[in-house]
This record gives sequence, structure tokens and C-alpha cells, in this order.
Amino acid sequence: MGLSRSTGGAGARSGVFAQFYGKAVAGWRRVATVGAAALAIGLGYHVIFGQNGLTAYRQKSHDAKMLDSQLKSLEHENELLKGHVERLQNDPNAIEHQAREELHYTRPGEVLYTLPATPSSSPSKDTGRKP
Repeated sequence: MGLSRSTGGAGARSGVFAQFYGKAVAGWRRVATVGAAALAIGLGYHVIFGQNGLTAYRQKSHDAKMLDSQLKSLEHENELLKGHVERLQNDPNAIEHQAREELHYTRPGEVLYTLPATPSSSPSKDTGRKP
């Protein structure tokens, strides 16, 4: 019987240890699963809403398209102004037209009438009646 006691005590110890180890492993698996899920959610949030996420990418793409269209508009305006400068440098009629329009120059014997740019509204008289 002495032999059965020694093996029974060691077997009971190993059984308790095995149960404790099984519970600990199951607990760590739960913790690892929750941690992995939290990491995946955090990473997904960062990918969508982060500093360089999808929303920032869409906004930057929209800004790039707007700036590109503004650049094309300014390039077109620049070409028009280059043509105007070239005409002013080479065409005496263009110089005269510009001086007459901006500086209000006239030829001898001409009379220049200038009108206001926007019509001024006259103050309306209040009769005190309601419509």
C-alpha cells in the first residue's frame, strides 16, 4: 500500500497542475483573442480615420483636383496677359486704346463724358402707408 499512496499523491498533484495549466492557457487565449481584436479594431480605425487614412486621402485628392483646375485657370489667364503685353509692346493702337480707357486720355477737340460705374439709388420717400 505504501506504493499506491506515493503514486496517488503524485497523480493528484499532476491532475491539479494539469487543471490549473488548462485554465491558465484558456484564460491567456481569451486575453490574446481580446487583445488581437482590439488591435484589429484600432488598426482599422487608424486606416480609415488616421492622419493618412482613407478620409484624409479623399480630402487630399479633392484638394489636388481643385488646385489642378485653379492652376489651369491661372495658366490660361497668364497666356492672355502675355498676349496683351505683347500687343502693348508692338501695337501703337493697343497702347492708345489702353491709355484712353484707363487714363481717360482724349485727342485734341474731343469731349469725354464719364458715367458712374454703378447707378446710385435715390432715397425713397416714406409715405407712412403700408402696402
